Amino acid sequence: MAKYKKILVGVDGSDTSLHALKESFRLVTNWITVVSVAPPYEGDLRLVGVKNAEALRREPCETAQAKAQELADAAGASIKTVCVVGEPHEEIVDLAETGNCDLIVMGAKGHGLLERLLVGSVTRRVIGFSDQDVLVVPLAASIGWGRMLLATDGSPDSLRAAARALDLAKAYGGELKAVSVLDLPPQLYEGNVGLLTEVPQEPPGLPEVEAKAREMGVKIEILVRTGIPYEVITELAREEKMDLIIMGSHGRTGLKRLLMGSVTERVIGHAPCPVLVVKG
Repeated sequence: MAKYKKILVGVDGSDTSLHALKESFRLVTNWITVVSVAPPYEGDLRLVGVKNAEALRREPCETAQAKAQELADAAGASIKTVCVVGEPHEEIVDLAETGNCDLIVMGAKGHGLLERLLVGSVTRRVIGFSDQDVLVVPLAASIGWGRMLLATDGSPDSLRAAARALDLAKAYGGELKAVSVLDLPPQLYEGNVGLLTEVPQEPPGLPEVEAKAREMGVKIEILVRTGIPYEVITELAREEKMDLIIMGSHGRTGLKRLLMGSVTERVIGHAPCPVLVVKG
């Protein structure tokens, strides 16, 4: 797979989710599935005098869908709206799978201190449980494929991300920078030259990525940095005005699905551009 063809966007009516939807119109020329999910109400609405419990439960969902349709009409885009009741992450993941979608698009949280530390629980769970790639779009950021930053640590997840990054760069004619961040003990980069020989001469994953890029005819620049990984990655993306950060996701089973990897989660929280989390 190169370019994404079937896209599902989760919309809850918030500015961030509607912005993500608006940006997703750039990705495909055919229709996009837009899903809004109303969480189930655990009590009995009849006990509080509500006559049409189902209508009340679905009202926020339908309001979000109406906003989505308004955006699509203004942009001349084709969307298929779906409004369901259930656990949001479960419904989004299930619809993406049954609809054979190859990408899920979600809005990112804001940039306050607390929001930077916590990726929204729905987005976290979607990333954890989905087999499809997930694109997280910050408010005010634009989706683009011209300048892409691949963050790799040599793990199987990051190698899958590298393969997807190369395919996308080839398909869209984009430029790719691949960075490996060495999270070294302070004494290794605080002037103690005698210990610098311990730094790996070939950071994990980068030689393979570079060789494959040359084989595919993809323009690539290899970078090695030291520091706190998420800070280095997001600052590099900001300095180089990258259009997209591409990363893998750690954790496949049990509770690990909810963790996605602290570096990935922190990158999403601080990124100046969309972050593509590669799953398959």
